[in-house]
Amino acid sequence: MNRRNALSMLAAGAGASILNNSIGQNDAIAQRYQAANPHNEKLKITKVKAIHTYPNGTGFGIVKVETNEPGLYGIGCATGIRRYKTLTAAIDEYLAPLLKGKDPDNIEDIWQTTNLGTYWRNGPILNTALAGVDQALWDIKAKRANMPAYQLFGGKSRFAVDTYGHASGKDFIELKDSIQSFQDRGFRHIRIQLGIYGAPHLSKGEPDFKKADFGRQTDTVIEIRPYMKMIPKMFEFARSEFGDEPEFLHDIHELLPPIEAINLVKELEKYRPFFIEDPFAPEDNGYFKMLREQTSCAIAMGELFNNPHEWVNLITERLIDFIRIHISQIGGITPAIKVARLAEFFNVRTAWHGPRNTSPVGHAGNAHIDLSIWNFGIQEQTDFKEETLEVFPGTPTIENGYMHINDAPGFGIDINEELAAKYPLPEEPWYRPTVRRPDGTVVRP
Repeated sequence: MNRRNALSMLAAGAGASILNNSIGQNDAIAQRYQAANPHNEKLKITKVKAIHTYPNGTGFGIVKVETNEPGLYGIGCATGIRRYKTLTAAIDEYLAPLLKGKDPDNIEDIWQTTNLGTYWRNGPILNTALAGVDQALWDIKAKRANMPAYQLFGGKSRFAVDTYGHASGKDFIELKDSIQSFQDRGFRHIRIQLGIYGAPHLSKGEPDFKKADFGRQTDTVIEIRPYMKMIPKMFEFARSEFGDEPEFLHDIHELLPPIEAINLVKELEKYRPFFIEDPFAPEDNGYFKMLREQTSCAIAMGELFNNPHEWVNLITERLIDFIRIHISQIGGITPAIKVARLAEFFNVRTAWHGPRNTSPVGHAGNAHIDLSIWNFGIQEQTDFKEETLEVFPGTPTIENGYMHINDAPGFGIDINEELAAKYPLPEEPWYRPTVRRPDGTVVRP
């Protein structure tokens, strides 16, 4: 027997062994499935419902998808539109009948048919409702696979998720104390603001529009020049107090006219910010090319985006450095993974939106994507109070500035519906506080 024939016989034998092992493994999997499903029923969705809760004065929207397999269900985040009754109607009255009886394994098909089912698409209500369903379906699939969701996305690319904290103060002394508190907790990335957004406290006395009894008493004011003068001084102060080590970020929050935002970003470049967030409103995306031509400062954008037309060109033309969409706002885990994969080809990093009004379920979804993708940049974090942690067992934890998740199957988080019901939504509708110029002109967020 020549060497070639001998190798062929060995290969054939090895192949048969591998095949037999594979068949044996498949038989074992089939036996486990049969034990869980003795009547051999096809897995299907039996119920879809919206759950709302309001612990710690923050409203969270959750979608629960139940199946005909006892004990098998998934939950997803549907928080972000501030219109809870409208969202509940969209989920309970429209999505639930559409999805009942469908195979929960067919996530892509469910996403596409639901997205296209209303013909008019990419609006925040439909996207947010769909996001809750979508994450719940991934939760179910990962539970069936008996592995954490990030394994379905390709496994870990890092041991934990690096995050940034929110430091602010009404003056430099308060800001210094706030920055120090985050440094003491091990944060390496810190967003710095005077006030929450802008610098409304720089205005002296009551704004002119309130003197004229224009607008509401809860409206706030931002003046362009004082803000533009103060923010560079804020960065200079932070660098002088804390040196080069912390990575500082700042959120303009679309509060400036576009050309003034460009001027401010150019001036901030010398302080080496990790990124400047939201220099323009989505309606002003055309200014990004002008901004890129004038500064190398890293730019983050996207928390108000709903439609792929808003982010595709910014990514493919390399006009931004961080994409920070709100995952619920664009329709869930399925489109977010696609955005991350697209961004990887253009070296745009992720910085998913993750404030305190993103539910713990949403933060878990953010973290599972963050762990798996190569082009992760940074994750916005928040600290949840005890009541919220009780409602959502398995909420990701923060240690030394890193977000950690547990390795339970699915997204590793659940909702205690009995406790959630103890924190009902308030009856009055919620409106975002309006920011105005001194003359009363509304400023776009």
